[in-house]
Formats: sequence, structure tokens, C-alpha cells
Amino acid sequence: MTPAAGTPFFKMSGSGNDFVVFDARAGIADQLDAADMIRRLCARGTGVGADGVVFIEPAAGAVFGMRYHNADGTRAELCGNAALCSTRLAVELGLAGEGEEFEFETDSGRIRARFRGGNPEIDLAPVSDVAATAPAIPPETGEERIGYAVAGVPHLVVACADADQADVPRRGASLRRHASLPNGANVNFVSPSAARWRYRTYERGVEAETLACGTGAVATAILLAEWGRTGDTAELVASSGEVLSVRLRRLGDAWHPSLSGPARIVYEGRLREP
Repeated sequence: MTPAAGTPFFKMSGSGNDFVVFDARAGIADQLDAADMIRRLCARGTGVGADGVVFIEPAAGAVFGMRYHNADGTRAELCGNAALCSTRLAVELGLAGEGEEFEFETDSGRIRARFRGGNPEIDLAPVSDVAATAPAIPPETGEERIGYAVAGVPHLVVACADADQADVPRRGASLRRHASLPNGANVNFVSPSAARWRYRTYERGVEAETLACGTGAVATAILLAEWGRTGDTAELVASSGEVLSVRLRRLGDAWHPSLSGPARIVYEGRLREP
């Protein structure tokens, strides 16, 4: 038995991004947030299975704090779908009322949130670190265009002819560690899909394609706007089939994004032999 045995948790899904979420406002069990434990919890087949682990913690001057760890055990500044799930869970736990505006802390800064019409929505910090062209990374074909944005975490966005045909495992893994990116980046492939956009994401920290990426949807919407291919709203279809919606405002040299999408509590459990 480990010190974490008996700890309750929520299994949550945000557009196919799935998480193990702990209500840690009263503290956490010893070793529960150790990198090895995070990897064991996230392992599919032998653990709970998840893209990452979320801790809901106290935060001065905010409703709560959200701490996020990738499946490989590394701590990340932000995860958009984890933030949407945390917003949904805040209403479930009675930390905020449905329709109420509230704020919570993340490693990337304070986020304003609300839960309305069955879906959570979050306002991310302004995004000003944007490059419409990543000059050090040449396109693989004449149809490609590659840009960069830091939407809480760094992202490359690759506009291509058909995201469903993109070689995400190979190309995503290569670009994710490109020498021009000192901290690496998530890699998003996007193409038109009727009145929406189809996108796929290779996520650092998971080191594989995931079914969705919230900050990836935001970065993709920003680059599409930079390229003049969208207006102030964009709907992006994730590999799960779910749709994430991004609203954008341009103020000065920064984009002010809001992200909304589904967030479900799949089940509640209790660790036995983590």
C-alpha cells in the first residue's frame, strides 16, 4: 500500500483529452504528485489512463488553483482542456455557481471562467508571442504554411491541404523538438472542413497525438486569423469529433482568446494500488 492508496479522484474528459483530477484543497497524499506516480496513473492498461493529472488546490484571491502535470510527469504551465474540466468541476464541487464568473490560478497566470449552457468557457491570458511564419522551419510542401504562438504553452501550427492525411506521428515528433524551439512545442495540423476547421495535435509531454488540445485550438485559431483565414471566431473539430470554439479580440499587439468546449465527469473512483 502506498500513501496515495484510498485517495478519491475524478476521471474527466475535455473533447477527448482525458485527465485524472484530484480535489487537493485539503492537501495531497505523500508522493501523489511525484513524476513516477504521475506516469503510473496516466499509463493506459496498467493505470487509470490519462493525458495528464490535475490538482485542484487553494489559491489566495482566487476560487482555486489548478496545477497540471503531463502524462510523462513534467509540470506544464497550462492545459486548455484541463482548465475547461476544472471549470466544470468547480461548479460540481460548489466552488462557483452555474453562470457565475470566477477566477482561478494556473502556472501561466490567472484565468477567468464561467459555466453556461452546459459548457465551460475560459478567458486565456493575452497572446502576444506570435509569428505568422516560422522562418527556421521550412514547409514540407508548397501547400504548407507554418506559424508559432505561445498560448499558455508554445505551439507550432501547420496549415496543410488535409489534416486527416497528415503524418502526425512522424512530422509532429520531428517538429516538436526542432532546434529552433528551445522549450519544444506542441504541433497542430489544420485544414478547412466545411464551415469549420479540422485540426490534429501532437502534444509534448504526452509525446503522441491526442484526441484534442485546448491551447492548440487557441493557437490554431490565432494563426488562422493572422493569415486572414478566419474572423473573430473559429470552430475547430478535434480528432474525438468534438468541437472547440475560440473567440478572439485583437487589442494592440495582443490577441485576447476565449475557449469553450465540452467537459465531462466520466466517473469517480478511489485509488487502491497506484
